[in-house]
Amino acid sequence: MLERLSGDTRLYFTVGHPIAQVKSPGGITRGFEQRGANAVLVPIEVPPEQIDTFLSVVTAAGNVDGMVVTVPYKFRARAVCDTVSPRGELLGATNVLRRNPRGLWHGDMTDGIGFCNAVAQAGFAIRGKRCLLVGAGGAGSAIGLSLLDGGAAHLSVFDLDADRRDALIAKLRTRHAAVDAAAAADPTGFDLIANASPAGMRKGDPLPVDVDRLAPGMHVGDVVTAPEVPPLIEAARRRGCSTNTGTEMYLAQVDVMTEFLLGRD
Repeated sequence: MLERLSGDTRLYFTVGHPIAQVKSPGGITRGFEQRGANAVLVPIEVPPEQIDTFLSVVTAAGNVDGMVVTVPYKFRARAVCDTVSPRGELLGATNVLRRNPRGLWHGDMTDGIGFCNAVAQAGFAIRGKRCLLVGAGGAGSAIGLSLLDGGAAHLSVFDLDADRRDALIAKLRTRHAAVDAAAAADPTGFDLIANASPAGMRKGDPLPVDVDRLAPGMHVGDVVTAPEVPPLIEAARRRGCSTNTGTEMYLAQVDVMTEFLLGRD
């Protein structure tokens, strides 16, 4: 890649706050190279008070062709899109942006695809299952929609922010009836537990669910990518659950993201 790096190289950013945990720069840059694209994805950490300025600057930059967006900017990224995919429109959030024919941003949301692909790769079938979603932010919104689109029998949503939880439920009910609010992060009675909160990213974080109530046969998935095996996944494996990590979720969508960024989806 370095020998191809030049003034002709097309530039993409992964933007978030924090940023050290992201896996996309290396994987997607390799994907560009494998597809013959002279392009590179660069991580950039932007504080919340500067995100609007950053988005304005990259929109004006002639050699920036796209972005991968991580916490906490997935809803903000939707707001700057000129066009958006149907799922991005429904959720009001996007995690990948590329230029549209007008030179403005076209966005999509692939986190749900990545999570459900990772669940399938772990050998667990979503169809007909009862699912608990913890976290109703950008990633959680996408995961909830993909679980229901994938045939989940029922989805319960828990979030410490009840207004955010209820807003997601209202969006999902425009397409699926089998969704309600969970009063607590209790996995009892569920087949699949999806942690879409950042709990586990920092040392000393409380576990996102009561792991003493996990049981063999359940599947537990987590969006956290650092540490590589989050505390929730460690606890779930000790209790005989099948699992997928945030890193596995990323790997299960990296090709989808790369194809989108290059306009080949």
